[in-house]
Amino acid sequence: MCFVEAAGMAELLTPNPIQIDDERMLVARAVGNPEAFAPLYLRYVDRVHAYCYRRLGNPDEAADVTSIVFSRALSSLHSFRGENFRSWLFAIAHNALSDHYRYRHLESSLDDAGRLFDRHPSPEDEAIAHEAQRTVVALLAELPEEQRQVLELRLAGLSSKEIGVILGKQPNAIDQAQYRAMTRLRGIATSTGFRLEDWS
Repeated sequence: MCFVEAAGMAELLTPNPIQIDDERMLVARAVGNPEAFAPLYLRYVDRVHAYCYRRLGNPDEAADVTSIVFSRALSSLHSFRGENFRSWLFAIAHNALSDHYRYRHLESSLDDAGRLFDRHPSPEDEAIAHEAQRTVVALLAELPEEQRQVLELRLAGLSSKEIGVILGKQPNAIDQAQYRAMTRLRGIATSTGFRLEDWS
C-alpha cells in the first residue's frame, strides 16, 4: 500500500456495505462454529500484523500480539453487536498493544529502553520488512502518540469514523490529527532525505 495523501484516502478506505453485511453473517456463523471464523481471520491477519509491527518494530512481538488479538476476537464474538467488524477488531488490537506495552514496561529496565526498535535487523526481519518500512517505523516513532496512532490505524485501512471509535474521538478531530501528523511527518522525512511518496 502506498502512503497516500489524506484527501484521496477516504474513498479508498470506506468499508463496502456488502462486505460489512458479509462480515456480520460470518460472525454469526462463527459464534456457533469457531471454524467459520477462518475467512475473517484470513481477511484481516496481514493488516493486523502490519499494524502491530508498525507499533512495535519487532516481528516476533508483532506476531505474538497478532495471535492474542485473534484469540480475543474469537472468544469475544458473542459480544459483537453488528457494528463494523473491522473497527471492532482493530479496537481489540489497540487494547492488546496497550496491554503489551504495560507488560513490557514492567518487564524492562531503563537499560532496555534503547532496544525498543531493533537497529540491526536479523535475517528474519529482513524477510518481513524492507528498508523503507523500517524507516517509516522510525519516522512514526518521532510523532506525538496520538498522531502516531491515527496514522498507524489509517495505514491499517481504517476510516476516520472507525479510528474515532477506537480512540474515542470525533471523525473531524481524527482528520485534524492526521493533517497535523502528515505535516510533521513530511518535515521529519525531508530532514532525513526520505521521500514518503516512495514508500510502498
